[in-house]
Amino acid sequence: MSEEILLTKEGYEAKQAELEDLITNKRHEVAQRLKEAISYGDISENSEYDSAKNEQADLEEKISKLESILENAKIIDEKSGKQPVVSLGVKVKVRNLKSKKEEAYIIVGSVEADPFEGRISNESLVGQALLGKKAKEKVSVQVPDGVVKYEIISIGKA
Repeated sequence: MSEEILLTKEGYEAKQAELEDLITNKRHEVAQRLKEAISYGDISENSEYDSAKNEQADLEEKISKLESILENAKIIDEKSGKQPVVSLGVKVKVRNLKSKKEEAYIIVGSVEADPFEGRISNESLVGQALLGKKAKEKVSVQVPDGVVKYEIISIGKA
């Protein structure tokens, strides 16, 4: 039995759209490249054919992974309004107590995590430390560079 994968509704829909695009558009593009490469003749020494076959294998692996993600997905219940505690699918605003810098994160499952977009995994060090905490609480996070201390400023809908 596969492990459940946590996704927001938005993340689930994005993965579905990506899968649909791969199946309907990218498969066709790769098939066309294969057909064209085969038309060049001897496939035993045909680098275009080898390249297209490798692209096809990569595409099919990506499709398989997306199908698995969607089959095992559990959509995070995003409650509306103010959240009493940090949980999956919420936006949490924190202040670094040392630098006084404020940051906002959306807590998501690991498949949707994108730190550059402010989406951190519930499995990350910061994500784990924030889960279950309330606004105004202080949190210490052990990171590779030492300990970072945050104060939770607010918790709300993502």
